Amino acid sequence: MFLFKIALRYIVARKAHNAVNIISIISMLGVVVTTAALVCVLSVFNGFTGVIMSRLAILDPPIAITPVQGKVITNADSVLTAVRSLPHTRVAMPVVIDNALAIFADYQMPVRLKGVPDAYNTLTAIDSVMVDGSWTMHDQVSPYAVVGVGPAMRLHVRPGYLRMLQLYAPQRQGRINLSNPMGAFTADSLFVAGIFQLQQNAYDTDLIYVPLDVARKLFDYDTQATAIEVALDDMANEQQAIAEIKHALGPAYDVKNRLMQQATAFRLVNIEKWMAFLLMAFILLIATFNVISTLSLLIIEKNDNIITMHNLGATHKQLTRIFVTVGWIITLAGAAIGVVLGLLLCLGQQAFGWLKLSGDAETMIIQAYPVTVIWTDVIVVFALVAVIGLITSAVTTLIMRRRLNTL
Repeated sequence: MFLFKIALRYIVARKAHNAVNIISIISMLGVVVTTAALVCVLSVFNGFTGVIMSRLAILDPPIAITPVQGKVITNADSVLTAVRSLPHTRVAMPVVIDNALAIFADYQMPVRLKGVPDAYNTLTAIDSVMVDGSWTMHDQVSPYAVVGVGPAMRLHVRPGYLRMLQLYAPQRQGRINLSNPMGAFTADSLFVAGIFQLQQNAYDTDLIYVPLDVARKLFDYDTQATAIEVALDDMANEQQAIAEIKHALGPAYDVKNRLMQQATAFRLVNIEKWMAFLLMAFILLIATFNVISTLSLLIIEKNDNIITMHNLGATHKQLTRIFVTVGWIITLAGAAIGVVLGLLLCLGQQAFGWLKLSGDAETMIIQAYPVTVIWTDVIVVFALVAVIGLITSAVTTLIMRRRLNTL
């Protein structure tokens, strides 16, 4: 405790040379600013992850069941029965997803067709992203398609048009007749009931929803499905429900939540996040050299005090510990102030949205940078500062040993 008081006095007391005071302040400010920037940068990446997750949650099912091998679930009905019998299942539906060709008037494009039951809007929140028309798969007149904004623009199609959207898919079975190439395709036609826009390229660019029976006809399926999509009860534990589904179905099926369904996208976001963290950590390491410089000047400044304490019986270890403590005080105090400052900036951004995203506000999902503070990130920042503090301590120890050897 006595050594700590001496170290604290060395920090706050006025120095004989103003340069030492200025460098000490700069050293602490470097740690403060870099630590605050670390907290803010990590929180912004967390915010963007949350935005992506909230958008994907609109159309991605809470749980998707797919076969480990092959493309389709051949016994989809039995799988559905097993999943629906589980206690936490609210709704389970088969879906068929495959590629097709869409033609409307003189326009055509390859699309991804997703065949779904009529009540699919009870499993996802697709109703909330409809920008024209409505969610309808069947009525007394015809089956309908609900198209993404990308296909709608490229095909120049809208709800209410009397012309039907034509869909073509290659036949999976049988031989191709070269004299009649179109005979190698299965075709169907639908009216367009609505247009959706999620503002995510993976969905808006080429996705079209069609009735499940239409998709099965186009792709030569009977009762097969490419996936079983499941929604859980509000009070259900997702991890427990996934474990129950895996136990019920066995190892032949993959059971994924939303995060696992979009693993690649979230992995890229995490890579960017931690790359930014490493860059900021490098800047913090550079800022630490200012702390080492401050300690070096302080050792020179307090040379007479060191000699006096040595003559009074202070050991080399005690003298070294004084200046190591000075380094720790500067580093940890700077980190603590930086974390508090970073948290205050994050809270201010959440409340007031100071920093705006550039672009057309009417076409953007959000107007300001999203911020989400995760306490594990704050712990990681403190751990980084602690590691850098150890480096500072090691360098200070070497400097003091050389200085004490000259006494």
